[in-house]
Amino acid sequence: MNVRLRDALIWAGIMAAAVGLSMALSGIYDDNNPFATPVFILAVTLIARLTHGYRYGVAASIVGTFCVNYMFTYPFWEFDVTPTGYPLTFSMLLMVSLIISALTTQIKRQEQLRFAAEREKMHADLLRAIAHDIRTPLASILGASSSLKAQNLSLENRQALVESIDRDAQWLVRVTENLLSVTRVTGGDVSLRKTDEVLEEIIGSAIVKYRRSPGALPVHVETPERILIVPMDPTLVEQVLINLFDNVSAHARTATGIWLNVRQADGLVRLTVEDDGDGIPPGGLPGIFEGGLRDLSRNRPDARRSMGIGLSVCRTIIRAHGGELTADGSPRGGAAFSFTLPCGEEQ
Repeated sequence: MNVRLRDALIWAGIMAAAVGLSMALSGIYDDNNPFATPVFILAVTLIARLTHGYRYGVAASIVGTFCVNYMFTYPFWEFDVTPTGYPLTFSMLLMVSLIISALTTQIKRQEQLRFAAEREKMHADLLRAIAHDIRTPLASILGASSSLKAQNLSLENRQALVESIDRDAQWLVRVTENLLSVTRVTGGDVSLRKTDEVLEEIIGSAIVKYRRSPGALPVHVETPERILIVPMDPTLVEQVLINLFDNVSAHARTATGIWLNVRQADGLVRLTVEDDGDGIPPGGLPGIFEGGLRDLSRNRPDARRSMGIGLSVCRTIIRAHGGELTADGSPRGGAAFSFTLPCGEEQ
């Protein structure tokens, strides 16, 4: 729907509701209506909050003032601007309405600017993470391909170099998928293609894809007995699970397995990915979704597999679905990443 048409319909609907409510109150109080003024001030506030720009709030202020004067102040159904017609009262009503409209519109603009600044910061963080996560595997691929050109390598060494190229290429594909995922949920308009999905099927697909990665750990799943139907973008939620599994492979060096626990309560389904590794390093929890874990791992030989992009993407995707992603320690000794999704009906 056109934005102007939408704003005009909102304006007309709220003003009509204000008039109707004030007339009903006038009937209750035998035309001596003490509530018309606050009703129209509330209408102006709602219009200023729900529409774009100043014009609709200002128009509501002017029209509301004349409605109170004409319809809900004695003498009824005629304008009275004489001193006995309370001109000061109506002037104050108009001023208060205009001020409320202007302040509400200004607050909306400040929120939009803050959101834009946060989005720009996230884009900058993503670019830094991309530069870090892509540079090392590309250098590794170039080095391995140069070595393959040598004629005196044994078959075993050649096979090892090919596997290294394959592993790094798969990692670059995963980073690219992360980048494509985040562009879908951080644009000006977030538009998820939600469908009702069987959660167990999404989990199974994510586990199958994760097991193709080198060094994949066994995944133990605990789900409710009933089938859970969850409205979601299946590709993005599957990407979240794969990223969280990869995060364990990248950081939990002593982990022997991954545990995925699924619980449902209060209209939400909660998925928790845990491991039995060393846990999140001290000081690593704050800022972990902004690449803090990558910085702590900089001196590790596999630091490029930091999943700095992945964690940021995961949180962005889950928030776009109306949920939240959190990180904490696990009772198993490792890390625990938990996220929620609004849940549909059970079958």
